[in-house]
Amino acid sequence: MAGKTVGVLALQGDYERHLRALESAGAHPVEVRTAAELAAVDALVLPGGESTTMLKLLHREGLFEPLAAFGQQKPIFGTCAGAILLATTVTSPEQESLGLVDIAVQRNAYGRQLDSRVVTLPSALGDLEAVFIRAPIIRAVGPAVNVLATYNDDPVLVEQGRHLVATFHPELTVDPRVHAYFLTKL
Repeated sequence: MAGKTVGVLALQGDYERHLRALESAGAHPVEVRTAAELAAVDALVLPGGESTTMLKLLHREGLFEPLAAFGQQKPIFGTCAGAILLATTVTSPEQESLGLVDIAVQRNAYGRQLDSRVVTLPSALGDLEAVFIRAPIIRAVGPAVNVLATYNDDPVLVEQGRHLVATFHPELTVDPRVHAYFLTKL
C-alpha cells in the first residue's frame, strides 16, 4: 500500500467524505476529474450520488471508456450510485453501466429519500453501521462474486476480484474498515 494513490471520482456525489475516509484508512487520496488524473492513480472510488447524472458527466468529460479500461487493470470501489455504475445489469430503469462486477442491481429499490435508514449489519468485516439512502438492491450475483454482507437477505457488500461494491454509504460513518478493506486490494 505504501506509495499508492487512491482516486475518488469527483464529478458528483459526496466524494469529499470518501477522501476523508480513505485518509483515515491510511491511503493517499486524490480527486479525479479527468482521464489524465485517472491514469495517475492506483485505484478508484466511485461515490454515491445520482447514477444517471454520473453517466452523463462521465461521457461529457470523456471518462467512460478510460474508466472501463482502468477497471480491467486496477481496483474500483463503488458505493450506492457507484455500485450501479459497476454492475453488469441495471434495472428500474435500465441504464448503461461499466459491467465490471457480475451483479444485477435495481435502482432506488429501498424507496425514496424519506425511506433512508441506518442499520447494523453483520459482515465478513465484523458488525458494520450501514447508511442506506435511496440505495439500489443487488438482485443477483454471478458465480465469481463473493458476498461480504447482506441486509434483509439481499447482498449489500460484495467483491469480485479486485473490485468492491457497497449499496450503502460507509463514508458516512466514522468506521474506516470498509475503506481499509478496499485498500487491501492494491
